[in-house]
Amino acid sequence: MIYRFRVVLDNDTEEDVFRDLEIRKDDTLEDLHNIITQAFGFDGNEMASFYKSDDEWNQGEEFSLFDLSDGQESVSLMTNITLDNILNTEETKLIYVYDFFNMWTFFVELAEIAEIDEGVDYPNLMFVHGQIPDEVPERNFEAEDELDDFDEFEDDLDLDDYDNLDFDENWN
Repeated sequence: MIYRFRVVLDNDTEEDVFRDLEIRKDDTLEDLHNIITQAFGFDGNEMASFYKSDDEWNQGEEFSLFDLSDGQESVSLMTNITLDNILNTEETKLIYVYDFFNMWTFFVELAEIAEIDEGVDYPNLMFVHGQIPDEVPERNFEAEDELDDFDEFEDDLDLDDYDNLDFDENWN
């Protein structure tokens, strides 16, 4: 079986930049890292990590290209993790970060699990859309609308009631 992925550059520009690729389900995350770097024109020599993700793209467990922990905590390495061990029809999303200095960030989603096509070499770059920018796109970190109404000083406490807080009764 093969996994077909859409890999989308996280950017705030109007042009979408993505690649569709396919890779064998028993290949490793390091193999996926290699085809992503090649598909987007990176040299592949920078630090990179995959992160498991939920449906809202929240970052989960890390799978690192190199072990930089100095033995202080266990690290899951890309080379030891096959795709079919972490991805399936229920868990389809990964976040990929390449070059920790520049933080190129990509959303990686398993789009389909399919039969191997005879005569096709895997991994396979299927489709290219958009050009990767020369520099990492700037991110606009904006709060959600519901947070705009937040007032940190509005806590429904009346300072005139300070004497009635009963500290003595609730003191441990």
